[in-house]
Amino acid sequence: MALTDVKVKTAKPKEKPYKLADGGGMYLLINANGSKYWRMKYRFAGKEKMLSIGVYPDVSLADAREKRSEARKILAAGDDPGETKKEKKIAQQMSLKNTFEAIAREWHQTKADRWSLRYRDEIIDTFEKDIFPYTRQCPITGINQMGWLEILRHIEKRGALEKMRKVRQRCGEVYRYAIITGRADYNPLADLATALATPKKTHFPFLTVEELPYFLNDLAGYTGSVIT
Repeated sequence: MALTDVKVKTAKPKEKPYKLADGGGMYLLINANGSKYWRMKYRFAGKEKMLSIGVYPDVSLADAREKRSEARKILAAGDDPGETKKEKKIAQQMSLKNTFEAIAREWHQTKADRWSLRYRDEIIDTFEKDIFPYTRQCPITGINQMGWLEILRHIEKRGALEKMRKVRQRCGEVYRYAIITGRADYNPLADLATALATPKKTHFPFLTVEELPYFLNDLAGYTGSVIT
């Protein structure tokens, strides 16, 4: 006989744990201390298994039935709902480890020994003020080009164009690090420069590609003072 909300709510503990069945393999386990757990028995590959569905009242009767239906669909597709649940949990844990912020801090640590203390602090301060409040706990693969464009435009609106350029480059470095370590497939910031304002540059005299070999040849044969 199927359970009702009233029966689930009013079920009292006994000296030993006992079960109230709801059908389809699902039951409510009532422990001696009064705690109540939803469970589901099922068979997979010839073996009897048990799936933990949740704790009552955090998981209501209706919610538990919905989870039972999902588990039965997984079984019908030829998969083990218990293993599927474990895989989802692992994926969720990995996504928390693979947030942009987590990987950016990891990248920062790998570079820290090569930088001066002032430069190191300047980089992490910029991330904490201008980037992390917007990326929050988003996986690094979950922020697309439009998302990054919106983030960088917060800096652009302040008129800090040179800072915006540096931030874009540093975020790109984080993505390159993530790609190398197998946690991202591409860098969504790579082509954003064309959609953002460009800081004014101070131009200095330069050599063309054709002039460079002659300059290097002259430099090699120069015997004067390095000052002149």
